[in-house]
Amino acid sequence: MITEIDAKLLEKIADLTGKPVGALNIRKDSGCAARQSTEHIEITSKEDKPGIDIRIKDGTRGEKCYIPVIISKTGLTEMVYNDFFVGDNCDVEIIAGCGIHNSGCDESRHDGIHTFYIGKNSRVHYSEKHYGENDPDQTGKNVMNPQTIVYLGENSTMEMDTVQIRGIDSTKRFTKFVCEAGSEVVVTERLLTHGKQIAESDMEIELNGDDARGRVISRSVAQDESEQVFYPRMVGNAKCFGHVQCDSIIMGTAKVKSIPAISANCTDAQLIHEAAIGKIAGDQLLKLETLGLSPEEAEETILKGFLA
Repeated sequence: MITEIDAKLLEKIADLTGKPVGALNIRKDSGCAARQSTEHIEITSKEDKPGIDIRIKDGTRGEKCYIPVIISKTGLTEMVYNDFFVGDNCDVEIIAGCGIHNSGCDESRHDGIHTFYIGKNSRVHYSEKHYGENDPDQTGKNVMNPQTIVYLGENSTMEMDTVQIRGIDSTKRFTKFVCEAGSEVVVTERLLTHGKQIAESDMEIELNGDDARGRVISRSVAQDESEQVFYPRMVGNAKCFGHVQCDSIIMGTAKVKSIPAISANCTDAQLIHEAAIGKIAGDQLLKLETLGLSPEEAEETILKGFLA
């Protein structure tokens, strides 16, 4: 049953997306603000711990599922477990993410553990965006520690896009993919830290079946005194192909550590890794400034293009 408040939230989302709302679950301050299942996507609460189960029927195609999290209270800490069961022959999009508005001086924290079980011949596009903000003169920290584990069935594909631009004081991300024969995973990770923020990303992709493929594209900007650590690992256990690419722009007195690793346990595994860390080139800034941009505008333009 959708309440009047729920209906207003659904209407708002429909206005923002320009399309009718499909399956969704809106979590706000550790409670359910709105929920809606569809004929092919069922969302139910877990009985043993906080979180939800999302079950997508075989053959579901062209549908979307929204699972945003909102924290508007200072001092709130939560651990949430969300499990996704995607059937065979599906083609769906899942939109997740968390927004924290910390209005006080205490730490607000959301830890989300997402586990995907994807059937055969399915395609899933999963996007996750993190955002944080504080009221003026408030010192409460915003903390997010997402964990994502994905089990890909034969000949299935998952495209995962993660974005975290400013606002999160501390984050520790753990991501793992287990890929069977013919499956493919493409991860695009974008991150910007500033101030004294700290961000760590620990990722592992196991290519276990013949013709499994994996690709990681990580782009980050570290400003001021912030610190970043990236540790992506690609493991080839069969005839497979894997590519890890990490590019970072470092500014101010920030620190960036990138540790891509590849491990081959099969003679037919083809694995590549590359990493680059550097500052914005002076000639790029000068070129934009000659077009009429201020130094600050030129810098912002380059950063937006890099993280696009």
